[in-house]
Amino acid sequence: MENVFLYVILFFGLLIFLSSFFTVKQQTAVIVERFGKYLSIRHAGLQLKIPIIDKIAGRINLKIQQLDVIIETKTKENVFVKMKVSVQFVVIQEKVYEAFYKLQFPHDQITSYVFDVVRAEVPKLKLDDVFERKDDIAIAVKRELNEAMTTYGYDIINTLITDIDPDIQVKNAMNRINAADREKSAAEYEAEAQRIRIVAKAKAEAESKRLQGQGIADQRREIARGLVESVNVLNEVGINSQEASALIVVTQHYDTLQSIGSDTNSNLILLPNSPQAGSDMLNNMVASFAASNQVGESIKKGNLKREIEKRKTKKDDYRSQEEYDPENDNNDTKSE
Repeated sequence: MENVFLYVILFFGLLIFLSSFFTVKQQTAVIVERFGKYLSIRHAGLQLKIPIIDKIAGRINLKIQQLDVIIETKTKENVFVKMKVSVQFVVIQEKVYEAFYKLQFPHDQITSYVFDVVRAEVPKLKLDDVFERKDDIAIAVKRELNEAMTTYGYDIINTLITDIDPDIQVKNAMNRINAADREKSAAEYEAEAQRIRIVAKAKAEAESKRLQGQGIADQRREIARGLVESVNVLNEVGINSQEASALIVVTQHYDTLQSIGSDTNSNLILLPNSPQAGSDMLNNMVASFAASNQVGESIKKGNLKREIEKRKTKKDDYRSQEEYDPENDNNDTKSE
């Protein structure tokens, strides 16, 4: 019986001894109290306390924590929006005592301050400004939280507005407005492109017409110059201007007929169809034939005249050299 009692005493003694030691994890702080009163703060490692007398009152997480707060508020236009604010905070190691004893529910305290700041800032802004100035709202939230939470041993690392969700009807209206703006911009760009194409095409056509007109003018100028030269040549051989014009017209007429006939793909000949067309054509042909004969005679006369002048020049050359022989000249004349 005594041995059993001894074993029980040893067993409880071992339990008490083992309960004197405890470990603290990394990035964690342990609050130790003695008889319900604050004793010390223990950090990472193996720690010792007096059994029954000392007690672990609580553990504080020293890692960076994040709290997501969802707030519903309205803008200056009375548009209700839901905002998600993410608050990143950490317990200051030098103020673990304040974090444990001064604030019982830190998450509730942080949420209250976030609500207060957001509902004070957002109603001053329009919906579009809320999206554009969300960083300013986040900075205001961080500033207010730092001023309030530093006293309780908490440091606000950062605040982020991660979501802004307007009412579904407002969101649909905004989407329709954006779609209409984009369609308007697309129509304006398309109209501008169409205008540029039309202007470029008009300029190209104008330039083409200008060059075409210049070419036709040059062609007609050369044709007129050729006709003038032809008339002058015919006038030099004794054909008056009227006959020369008739000869040129008939020549061009036959040249046209020949050009049409040389085309194997053409089976059409255009002839005048007025009542006087036949007689006019006949008169023109007679005039042209007479002019052609006159041209031939004039050419012969001109050749004979040039030959006589040539021989006269030759006689003058012989006389100047005193080598002129009349008999040779007579013989040459007779032979001709």
